[in-house]
Amino acid sequence: MKPHSITHASSLNPNGAEPSVKKPGPLAKIRRRLTVTGASQNIDGGVSQLSINNERNTNILHSQVHCAVNEYSGISHKGHAPYNPKKKNQDALIMTDDASTNTLVLCVLDGHGEHGDSVAIAFQNHLAREMMNHHAWKLDVKTAAAEAIAKIEKNVIRDYRIDTEFSGTTLSMAIIRGNRITGVNIGDSRVIIGKDDGNGGITAEEFTHDHKPDTEGEKERIIAAGGRVFAVEYDDGIDGPPRVWLGHLDVPGLAMSRSLGDCVAHTAGVTSVPEFTERDLDPATDKCIVVATDGLWEFVTNQETIDMVAGVATPAISVDDLVKEARTRWLAEEQVIDDTTVITASLFSYMNA
Repeated sequence: MKPHSITHASSLNPNGAEPSVKKPGPLAKIRRRLTVTGASQNIDGGVSQLSINNERNTNILHSQVHCAVNEYSGISHKGHAPYNPKKKNQDALIMTDDASTNTLVLCVLDGHGEHGDSVAIAFQNHLAREMMNHHAWKLDVKTAAAEAIAKIEKNVIRDYRIDTEFSGTTLSMAIIRGNRITGVNIGDSRVIIGKDDGNGGITAEEFTHDHKPDTEGEKERIIAAGGRVFAVEYDDGIDGPPRVWLGHLDVPGLAMSRSLGDCVAHTAGVTSVPEFTERDLDPATDKCIVVATDGLWEFVTNQETIDMVAGVATPAISVDDLVKEARTRWLAEEQVIDDTTVITASLFSYMNA
């Protein structure tokens, strides 16, 4: 596979300095906000052997387990890339429950690279079963989740049909067991919670935190591994997001510091170790949960998202509205629309206005 290349305006710095870089070519703007890895014609997912056409999946479900969630809905919508007419939806979602432990699992995956859709689908197909069959599942969801994720990633990398050299996926998951929520995050998808602000409104709490290459701790790990972190300066003078590069080559240009797959990026300090957050959900204050890929978060803030969820009658309406709003904002800023996957869930007896 031929990686996408850039030209430097200065020499490489093995200590992680951020040189000025010019990104040439007519596709500069439309690639600015997307993860750039793989051959140019397939960087956002061409046709692959394991691909499925999950252009639009919508589910409207009432929780069948005794947990804080009473109703939830999810949608995964394919984006648009004018340079890739065979583009697949590289996002995926998981919404499932385990009645034996009163646990609900809500998860989004955001694939990237030529085979990113296949990586995301592998996790969609196997993650819930691996977690729920794990010996620690009933007592320790964090151990069960971490070891299930590691097992599936190992199998994906070994699969000869999926080239993970420059392809991978993010993962953001909310595991709700009773009134306890555990966030599991790898990459830059996100889980947020809507809370009563005490003044009649609902405020957004960022429950998981994005793994960006320039954030504290993430950049230090990458540099220690011999990688570099810097943003690309485009022809119009605007910088793109910080990206991860090898110490000696201008690849892979990954716009996140944690991912699943992405074997080349992992040699430069990118990791697949999940970050966990957890707390109890309060019936008096906690109102809703949103789990979404960065197709939403790129242009819609946490608070705007919660405001839109609170302003409609059901989670099913809110996911449609959020995807439509995200697509409108993408087109206002770029010539592409990223794949967008959104799950919303209402908590306890909360009924939206």
